[in-house]
Amino acid sequence: MTYRHILFYKPYGVLSQFTKDTPTRSSLKDYIDIPDIYPVGRLDWDSEGLLLLTNNGQLQHRLCHPQFGHERTYWVQVERIPDAAALTQLQQGVTIQDYRTRQAKVALLPTQPSLPEREPPIRFRKNVPTAWLEMTLTEGKNRQVRRMTAAVGFPTLRLVRVSIAHLGLDNLQPGQWRELTSGELKLLVDLAFAGSIKLKRK
Repeated sequence: MTYRHILFYKPYGVLSQFTKDTPTRSSLKDYIDIPDIYPVGRLDWDSEGLLLLTNNGQLQHRLCHPQFGHERTYWVQVERIPDAAALTQLQQGVTIQDYRTRQAKVALLPTQPSLPEREPPIRFRKNVPTAWLEMTLTEGKNRQVRRMTAAVGFPTLRLVRVSIAHLGLDNLQPGQWRELTSGELKLLVDLAFAGSIKLKRK
């Protein structure tokens, strides 16, 4: 069996699965024609950015395990401009649905990041400023980033995952995908299986 390892720039409004929940919603099947390949983790339909897919079940299981704790970095556009107290709360962890989030790396971006325009665009509220945060988490609870920013009073307007561990969007555009390089794959396998029997690479 030949293993496939794919990086995909998921556009807004696309389900992180190959089946559709309604006839009108787009899914991964509309973009990736590779049999028996599955996403490692997920992105909500209304989020954008990097998605890793593979047909290597052992690697997928290891990466999805809560103990793996690999870093995922997001650029997050929020309503209004968070103050230092809000940033500290996000960094130290907030309580969402009786769950306390792990410590996270959170910083206010000095300028708007260079990203493709979202389709459809976000809805701005007139006379309400927005800001961009860079948030790096080591966990992936359901809609966690949105719930974290809402918990400190700054609702998320747009959410883009820009990296998973050492893997980044690079030059991918929304809807595009590419295979991992051999070097990227080696780092990923070493990271996922550090301290255990290494996975055979094909």
